Amino acid sequence: MLGVAAFVGVAASGVMVARAQRKRAAYTPDQIRERLHARLAEAEGR
Repeated sequence: MLGVAAFVGVAASGVMVARAQRKRAAYTPDQIRERLHARLAEAEGR
């Protein structure tokens, strides 16, 4: 039972990583640049 639970946990985390990667890959280079500039401005403002 413990082995099956571990396998399910690893599979679920792999799905989450794949979703996050697809979301990141959907951004254009200009969108990434804009987001980085916005995050930098926010960090400097604090």
